[in-house]
Amino acid sequence: MTEDLLAPINDFLHCETPARWVDVALVNQEIMLIDHANCEKKAAASAMSLMTRYLDRTELLFCAARLAREELHHFEQVVDIMQKRGINYEVLTPSRYANGLLKHSRHHDELNLLVDRLIIGAYIEARSCERFAKIAPHLDETLSRFYTSLLRSEARHFQDYLSLAQQYAGVDISDRVEELGRVEAELILSPDQQFRFHSGVPA
Repeated sequence: MTEDLLAPINDFLHCETPARWVDVALVNQEIMLIDHANCEKKAAASAMSLMTRYLDRTELLFCAARLAREELHHFEQVVDIMQKRGINYEVLTPSRYANGLLKHSRHHDELNLLVDRLIIGAYIEARSCERFAKIAPHLDETLSRFYTSLLRSEARHFQDYLSLAQQYAGVDISDRVEELGRVEAELILSPDQQFRFHSGVPA
């Protein structure tokens, strides 16, 4: 089942998470959980932002509303796990990952900006799922089960974003998807000075 969910995600992404990230995550599980909670909250906020900005796009409103609900539920789940483990929730400095992607958005017109935001959202969701699968086998039973459940529930998110991007573009977006995919892979494979859920290779 997990392999079936991961196949389209791995086909979509341009690289695997480096083993070094997994190694550092295992010895920094508190930071991983705190930043994961922050990521779920930001994912919900991003979906809400799309709903606020694009009121005239009904399919996007419904999709973003569903995503926001799911991401907030996952936020609550992560914080609940943290509380049970005596980990205080706090806001960490963000990784360079999301901004590193967003700075490549085409800001010269609204349609291209929307399409790029949706493609970038697809990559962020796909990378999250890939990392859930990478880290789950190495965690304790509770966390392993939790991350595996997240993979099952969130695996379709990247496809939702990608389908909307193709629908609104009205033209083939494969070249743009490929271009942003190369940017995403570079962020994942390049050295990073801090460890975060979406960081590159920890230095």
